Amino acid sequence: MELLFLGTGAGVPAKHRNVSSIAVQLLQERGSTWLFDCGEATQHQILHTSIKPRKIEKIFITHLHGDHIFGLPGLLGSRSFQGGESKLTIYGPQGIKAFIETSLTVSQTHVKYLIEIVEITEGIVFEDDTFMVETMLLEHGIPSYGYRIIEKDLPGTLLVEKLKEANVPPGPVYQQLKKGETVQLEDGRVVNGHDFIGSPQKGRILAILGDTRFCPQSITLARDANVLVHESTFASEDGVLAYDYFHSTAAQAAMIAKEANVQKLILTHISSRYQSEHTNILLNDAREIFEDTEIAEDFKCIAVLK
Repeated sequence: MELLFLGTGAGVPAKHRNVSSIAVQLLQERGSTWLFDCGEATQHQILHTSIKPRKIEKIFITHLHGDHIFGLPGLLGSRSFQGGESKLTIYGPQGIKAFIETSLTVSQTHVKYLIEIVEITEGIVFEDDTFMVETMLLEHGIPSYGYRIIEKDLPGTLLVEKLKEANVPPGPVYQQLKKGETVQLEDGRVVNGHDFIGSPQKGRILAILGDTRFCPQSITLARDANVLVHESTFASEDGVLAYDYFHSTAAQAAMIAKEANVQKLILTHISSRYQSEHTNILLNDAREIFEDTEIAEDFKCIAVLK
């Protein structure tokens, strides 16, 4: 699981930061990519990466401000031209369905794949055998959601050394035992696979939050996460602006990370007033409270470690 930041700016594009979009690369886990938000020119950003639009399986929209959705119509059309035929599911607040359908209809854009649009409410919005995604409403000028992505625990590994000690010869039987099956060996012994499987491996937790003021819902979504991605539109010295415009400061993001006991905090949605070396103001604000903090940059890739 890797995070690839396609856009890390707030409000409008800047020379070094496009507007919001994050790719969660699940190539090993699912053979696919999930997008979180799709600001203007997201498809242009993708051209500079190894992401294949046809591999995009799901798009999760945090809220309907333009810097988070204006890239959707172009990406959806291009995905069709670039060989995308598999179903694409888009999750977002009420109104996302009208936005997508209207923009595609008016522009007479015809796609060759099925688009499923899910208008979300709080709670579990997706679950299968490998992942679960939960949402909560945050505090912004319009309905804005945070997403908690939970990887389900993985089966323990096969204890090969223990099998060798028990004189169980290698072969297809190892695959059966790895599945937890009971197998009769050629010498007549009956072996239970569960006796040779290690403890389950704890799944990872990733929290990606939409635009928001400091609020307790953020703590709930981020609780014990391996990585928290939190907006950091303003520095602490601009805290009044952050509150007035329904945004957060870097220090507030750090307080959320500390209270929620996360492993790593990544700051994104950076105002264009903080260019180049000025982003260190944000980083220092946050690290005074939560040391393991990074600032996202366009095209930065960060692994979500256990």
